[in-house]
Amino acid sequence: MSAIEFGLIAPVIAVLIIGIIDFGMGLWRQMEIANAAAAGAAYAAANGWNSTTGGIDGAVTSATSLPSSSITVSVNDWPNWCGCPNTSSGITSATCGSDCSDGSLAGHYVIVSASIPYSTILPWPGISSPINLSSTAYARLYP
Repeated sequence: MSAIEFGLIAPVIAVLIIGIIDFGMGLWRQMEIANAAAAGAAYAAANGWNSTTGGIDGAVTSATSLPSSSITVSVNDWPNWCGCPNTSSGITSATCGSDCSDGSLAGHYVIVSASIPYSTILPWPGISSPINLSSTAYARLYP
């Protein structure tokens, strides 16, 4: 009797364990890409922005053990873009030097976005594969 019960329960337990591993790996990759985007923003805050953004891209790709060839990095056009902090969306575009709603002046921000595709181990119903994992980090640059 116990062999029959095990035969019925074992596949369910196996699928649950594979699901936990699969979504755990996806969550780990999401945290890695978020940390990589934050590293790019921290690099820009510490070293400034340059027209090639090579330093920012390098900071993003070297901040993670994920394959750098699959990481997509985008950086906003800093010299021509100013904004004000916004609690709901991050940064709101504004004219450089204008007043923000919180009383501060609009400043130059670097917006670093990083993304990577993640393919699940098994095809899960209702979840497309690959999943695009992405994160955005902001840094205000001071002259």
